[in-house]
Amino acid sequence: MRTILLSINPEHVKSIFDGRKAYEFRKKNCCRDVSKIIIYCTRPVMKVVGEADVSRILCGSPGLIWRMTSDAAGISEEFYGSYYEGKDTAVAFGLENVVRYDEDKDLSDYGMSRAPQSFAYVTDSRS
Repeated sequence: MRTILLSINPEHVKSIFDGRKAYEFRKKNCCRDVSKIIIYCTRPVMKVVGEADVSRILCGSPGLIWRMTSDAAGISEEFYGSYYEGKDTAVAFGLENVVRYDEDKDLSDYGMSRAPQSFAYVTDSRS
C-alpha cells in the first residue's frame, strides 16, 4: 500500500477536519493501491497540515459516485456536478482516522519543492 500527498483547497481541508467531508474527490484514480493521504493545504496556507487513512476507493460514473457519497461528501451537488462536468469517471477516497498535525509541515519535509497539481506518491511520510 502507498501514501499519496494531495493538494486540497483550504475550504475543503476545513470540512475534512470538521468531519463534514469524509470523501476526497478526484478525476483520475492512482495507479497503485493507496492506504494513506497526506493533506497539503493550498494557497494561502501552503503547508502540509494533516493526514488520513483511506478506508476505500470508489470509482465509477459521477452519478453513481455521488449517490454513494452524497451524505458525507462535504460539498454541494452543484459543486460536484461542475467539477465532473464532461467526465465519465469519478474517484472518491474514503477518509478515516483523520489527524490534524500539531505543527504544519513544509513540502521539503517530504522531498518536494512544489505542490503537486493533483497528487504525488510519498515514500517517506515523516508523519
